[in-house]
Amino acid sequence: MAWSTQAMARTTASPEQVWRLWSDVGGWSLWDPEVESSALDGAFTKGVRGSLKPRGGPLTRFELVSVEPCRGFTNCSRLPLARIDFIHTLREDGGGTVIEHRVEMSGPLTFLFRRLIGAGLARGLPGAVTRLARLAEGGPG
Repeated sequence: MAWSTQAMARTTASPEQVWRLWSDVGGWSLWDPEVESSALDGAFTKGVRGSLKPRGGPLTRFELVSVEPCRGFTNCSRLPLARIDFIHTLREDGGGTVIEHRVEMSGPLTFLFRRLIGAGLARGLPGAVTRLARLAEGGPG
């Protein structure tokens, strides 16, 4: 069983401007109000682990499972019998940049975690992507 949700925003910011915000893991709470704190245990490269404290939730560990500078990255968190991939992609489109954030949940207990955290993820994603786009353009979040 699998579940997913996604959100997109178009921005005049360059992929490099968005990348600077993405790769500053300690600053994720600036554009995602659902993040209380986040940290990375090394450089922003594939295989490096980090931690994230969602608002109202427990501290979770994640791993950067793919990193393509100025194009996208995926971080994965493992839950009991489930996995959540947070997929972030950029593409240039007619003089601007399209930012897409997608969340994919899979594993035998997806049905349970979807009920526990799925609605909150789906609700928070559009605002986070919109704030990220504004911050990348140099505006307020």
